[in-house]
Amino acid sequence: MEHDSLLQAIQQQARPLRSAAPAPLLEALARRRIALLGEASHGTQEFYSLRAQITQALIADHGCRAVVIEGDWPDAWRVNRWVRGLEDGSADDALSGFERFPTWMWRNTVVRDFITWLRDFNGRLPPWQQCGFYGMDLYSLFGSVREVLAYLDRADPEAAQRARRRYGCFDHFQQNLQAYGYAAGFGTGFSCEEAVVAQLTELLRNFPPADDGDPDALFHAQQNARLVRNAEQYYRSMFRGRASSWNLRDLHMTDTLSALSAHLQERSGQPPRMAVWAHNSHLGDASATAMDEQGEWNVGELMRQRLPDDVFLLGFTTYEGTVRAASEWEEPAQVKRVRPGLPGSWEALFHDVGHDSFLLMPDDALRTKMDEPLLERAIGVIYLPETERRSHYFSARIGAQFDAVIHIDSTQALESLPEHAPETQEVEVPETYPAGV
Repeated sequence: MEHDSLLQAIQQQARPLRSAAPAPLLEALARRRIALLGEASHGTQEFYSLRAQITQALIADHGCRAVVIEGDWPDAWRVNRWVRGLEDGSADDALSGFERFPTWMWRNTVVRDFITWLRDFNGRLPPWQQCGFYGMDLYSLFGSVREVLAYLDRADPEAAQRARRRYGCFDHFQQNLQAYGYAAGFGTGFSCEEAVVAQLTELLRNFPPADDGDPDALFHAQQNARLVRNAEQYYRSMFRGRASSWNLRDLHMTDTLSALSAHLQERSGQPPRMAVWAHNSHLGDASATAMDEQGEWNVGELMRQRLPDDVFLLGFTTYEGTVRAASEWEEPAQVKRVRPGLPGSWEALFHDVGHDSFLLMPDDALRTKMDEPLLERAIGVIYLPETERRSHYFSARIGAQFDAVIHIDSTQALESLPEHAPETQEVEVPETYPAGV
């Protein structure tokens, strides 16, 4: 009976999707400065496409000036320079920095088309009004080391030598960060912590900018140094338990948003509007899910705490279809069949609403009805349908987790760009719960 009552209440407020960016949703997003736009998998075409179209409307009509992705800072920075007209080449060239598994997560047709549109849009604007493209994840420790050294080679060769000595600490492990994390995390007495903190401190203390005409170059170097410091802490914590490493990663992402916001405000004179692209597990409020019981927080929860009146959390769900995902880490991606949502899940309940796709922006009464835990599915870059209940579901009070939800009943696998051989063999170990988010 409770299920029927909740279903009827949702049916009354569910708005069938007739456009990718419905006006009520855009109006709600425009009232907040930061739009957290989630996804229920890292390999679903509709999630990426809808998110891109919503973001285009936020940029063109509401002054959004930063797109921030669940990707590595140096790789996204290459795209950032391209969409702002500071680099030549094609969109594929701009995305070629995303070499680490899973390449399809950002090297796909939707992202390629979006950044092509963004470059064209920016080309009609002065630099201070352009929209940038940034990463907020922390898996690029060695890539960020290279970026810091490249900047210092231009700005201060003596400082570059000091940085090489400090970062040389990692050479003991032949760029294998899992080995470093094991050694440093189990009290062997060896740690690179002091070295990376010293390097960040030096860059933050009134360091003179390089004379290369790029006003963002020093900030880029500082952010890379922050990433190295935080990534060192992350890998050092990996063997102490999942909650510790997850929390450090999402804290880094949140701090990156804050640092970027402050930098863009300094440049333009006003707080910037930002669109953030990441998995539901990062952008939905963790305090409304089983993550909270495990002592975990995430970007959505932290941003609500820091800027309660400035953030809007949008989640995506699907009932069935196909998805691009791998079976194991570093294995090739496959197009896999997504099983129908389990009974007792939000996905199954939304399927029963009866629309192919819909937007749900619950009023207070419905939000209260939805404040009960049901199962919610999370597919990352790995999908294991044979152990789906254990590997991909957690409980969530979706009415508190998100401000709004878009449900697409049947979805298709993300269309990736052709694979290419990576230029480096860096070993940067990811967080893999739930299954690689």
